[in-house]
Amino acid sequence: MAAEVRGTLEIEDRGAVLVARVDGGPLGLFGNDIAEQLAALVDRADGDPNVHAVVFTGTHPERFVSHAEVRWLQEGGAAVPPVGVRGASALAYTAKGVNRAGGLRALLGKTPLWPAVQLERVHQTFLKMNRSGVIFVAALNGSALGLGAEFSWANDLRVMADGDFFIGQPEVLLGIMPGGGGTQRLTRLIGTHRSLLAIIEGKPFTPAEAVAIGAVDDVVAPEQVLTRAIELAEHFGSRTKGSIAAIKRSVYFGGSMPLTDGLHVERAEFLATALSTVGQGLMLDYMATTDATGELPLYSPGVYAEALEAGTVPGIRNGTAVKP
Repeated sequence: MAAEVRGTLEIEDRGAVLVARVDGGPLGLFGNDIAEQLAALVDRADGDPNVHAVVFTGTHPERFVSHAEVRWLQEGGAAVPPVGVRGASALAYTAKGVNRAGGLRALLGKTPLWPAVQLERVHQTFLKMNRSGVIFVAALNGSALGLGAEFSWANDLRVMADGDFFIGQPEVLLGIMPGGGGTQRLTRLIGTHRSLLAIIEGKPFTPAEAVAIGAVDDVVAPEQVLTRAIELAEHFGSRTKGSIAAIKRSVYFGGSMPLTDGLHVERAEFLATALSTVGQGLMLDYMATTDATGELPLYSPGVYAEALEAGTVPGIRNGTAVKP
């Protein structure tokens, strides 16, 4: 029997940006060790007001994350008797409740419920990334399949290396299906029909195909992947963290709701940002600058470009124009 992969996240602190290198061993696999360290990193970044972005890349020379450790999946599945969709649904709901309770690994680690709890925890980590005011960027230094691709879909931005690499969901070729969010996040990125065909065939996208359909945001030379990802992280991370979190929640969650429900999410998030100290300060600054200059700042020559670069609209009340 193959030995369990002991993966690590190597974290480099660059101030407002953290660079996390995913080391999944010689094969570049994503196992439970990586999952647990990823959860801790997301909590750390989300809770630190000084961290505005996290960039993930792989340590394998040609792979971002190969895919999930198959041993992790197979042995977890072997511990549970075959069940239908209804039984699996009940198992998933139970795991969700157990995960909320926390601190039960010693009790459940050898039971059939534990694999479902582990899967639930991966989903919750990815959802935390989607709710967070931190910008997450996947620097795909090589190929990514299965959970590796799903991890990249859970990021806000993806930069992929050009070359003989690929990204996709091959699970159907193993008689299973995506379990880390691939059917949901890839569909939201590239559309229902295109996602369906890609997943039921199991054929990955080349870098050129991926960028053309929006599965990744940029394709650059391999030696430029991390640099470009950090550039994007710094650019988008320059916006206020509270605003980023509100916008991400509105788009990721409100955007898949019925229109009336999605609008309610947007209204709530808008009011929270408009009433915040940062929002109030920047709006007061905008009005004061308008009164002082006789023109709306975003219509003054050069100001819009400066705002896009800085992340906030410049104004005369510098003491209030402070990002958290």
